[in-house]
Amino acid sequence: MSPGTKTITSRKDEGIPPRERILSVAADLFYRQGIRAVGVESIAEAAGTNKMTLYRHFASKDELVAEYLRCLAKKATSSWDKLSAQHAGDPRAQLRAWLKDMAEHVGSGDERGCPLANAAVELPAKDHPARRVIEAFKNAQRNRIIELSATAGLAEPELLADELFLLLEGVRVTAQSIGHAGLGDRLVRMGEAMIAAHQK
Repeated sequence: MSPGTKTITSRKDEGIPPRERILSVAADLFYRQGIRAVGVESIAEAAGTNKMTLYRHFASKDELVAEYLRCLAKKATSSWDKLSAQHAGDPRAQLRAWLKDMAEHVGSGDERGCPLANAAVELPAKDHPARRVIEAFKNAQRNRIIELSATAGLAEPELLADELFLLLEGVRVTAQSIGHAGLGDRLVRMGEAMIAAHQK
């Protein structure tokens, strides 16, 4: 672990059930250090438990990784639902709000990119249980943008969805390689330009 890296630790006496403690600690470690770099012993120790308890709740590290990503996917889906409620009946406003939400994440400086995209890079084997979670999530996100774009009357909604995703992933990589300063504003500006370019 590099100096200054923050790691969540969770003890039994905090009243959090073992499964939740394990999942919370694993999520933090996987995101900050990488999935392959973190072993089950480190997770169990940080969660204030042992490997036997970990394996009682998760059949394998692979299953723990898949559940970690499922939780992230559910959180992202609930964010979409929130945007939908805030801008009911206005799909273009939902797209713009999504761009601003993504810009806030990128601009925070505390992001190591999309954890699901990071996991896809670390876990290339197509039969890994986490791959199904990643692919289902990314497809659902893309389909949501396609649906909003089509409902908003924008031309070529599938192409727009692909362009917005390429922009977002590129901005995330740029944030990690040369810094995040100003990237959030540029993400919104470029995303808005893409949306405008698809007006019929």
